[in-house]
Amino acid sequence: MGIQFYSTNFRAPKTDFFTAVLTGQAPDRGLYMPERIPGIAKADFLGFSGAQYYEVANFVLRLFLDGISDEDLLAKCKKAYSFMPRLEKASGKKHILWLDTGPTASFKDFAAQMMSPLMGHKLGRGEKLIILTATSGDTGSAIANAFHNIPNIEILILFPIDEVTPNQRKQMTTLGGNVKTIAVSGKFDDCQAMVKEAFADERLKKLKLSSANSINIARLIPQSVYYIWAYTQLVKEMGEEVIFSIPSGNFGDMMGALLAWKMGLPIRKLIVATNANDEFPAFLASGQYSKIEPSRMCISNAMNVGHPSNLTRLIDIFGGQMDEKGMLLKAPDMEKMRGLIHAVSVSDGDTRKCIADTYREEAIVLEPHGAVAWYALGEFLKEHKEEAETLCISLETANPAKFPEEINKILGISPAVPESLSKLDKLKEDYIKMDADYKAFYGYLARL
Repeated sequence: MGIQFYSTNFRAPKTDFFTAVLTGQAPDRGLYMPERIPGIAKADFLGFSGAQYYEVANFVLRLFLDGISDEDLLAKCKKAYSFMPRLEKASGKKHILWLDTGPTASFKDFAAQMMSPLMGHKLGRGEKLIILTATSGDTGSAIANAFHNIPNIEILILFPIDEVTPNQRKQMTTLGGNVKTIAVSGKFDDCQAMVKEAFADERLKKLKLSSANSINIARLIPQSVYYIWAYTQLVKEMGEEVIFSIPSGNFGDMMGALLAWKMGLPIRKLIVATNANDEFPAFLASGQYSKIEPSRMCISNAMNVGHPSNLTRLIDIFGGQMDEKGMLLKAPDMEKMRGLIHAVSVSDGDTRKCIADTYREEAIVLEPHGAVAWYALGEFLKEHKEEAETLCISLETANPAKFPEEINKILGISPAVPESLSKLDKLKEDYIKMDADYKAFYGYLARL
């Protein structure tokens, strides 16, 4: 038997990977986690140096997946990853990992392009699946692109109407076909709450619902791959430690790094960089958790999350338990957590300053989310001068062209536009508007 997956609420039966993927959220409203996280041998890590990205993805996914042949998994990885991340050297031992190279110019492509074939693999012939997704920016467009026109799968995306950029919105609302979008008069947390409530609603059991948010374990395992790939492209010996700085909203990206760490990647420190939604930095400092309601609006809009869903998984990794509402039922090992994780909250003012300073000093154009991580890394290195010679990798999670107004306002230039964004203005949008009201959302789903 392969690896089993359990719910972080511990009131649902354990299940296999593909059942967990098609279910999305566990029946007890918990999130699925692997019962064990396989280790990667030093020789295998070394073998990734110079490897194609899809080859590393195939190796990592094979550790967790059962019920799919080696040949089929390799073919799916090769098809999904026709693109690769890009590493850019900056000053000292600092590097930027650009994850904007996929079809929607966002890091979410590295999960979404793999989720699509994995979810389709076990979907029964003629069986209809409805994927509910809440997005604060880039998830919706990545999922919409990956699942567009896939037979027997319907995509329904909820987004906060005032908190996505025009380019982010158009990437979701111009596809049509099996992709439907709802603009919610509220926050991302409202969208996420409506999606979670639908999964737990017994009246909707006749519908086969799943999620493509990072509550789905199929989002997280593929996201562990780019940490492993990036590290192994930059080191010659496996003993060298690395610091990753990660822009963090719903904490799916950060959980990918934690999975890589558990697999044996020698991570010295994870810098969890949030915007003004500082519920996690406050928790790490005090041990007391309090959600931010409503979430604070910042220019790094995909990180406007007042209660990260994946915090439940992080707490679980460190031996604690948190329910889906953010109630801390069992405290994690805070000392161990603080030993690995350094959390920083970055203001909009510092984000803008970082974009300007980095362009002037490094000739690199960052976008707001990547700037949050780059600023946090810089502050950490100022406080810890002993880490000056440690390998550092900061994540850039979207293309600057997704934020042209902000970049132009700060730098006085227009960022280069990738092909995936170049034709959006010519396409017709189609979406409906809805209040942040579950009753209205239930009525919409019941008519499907």
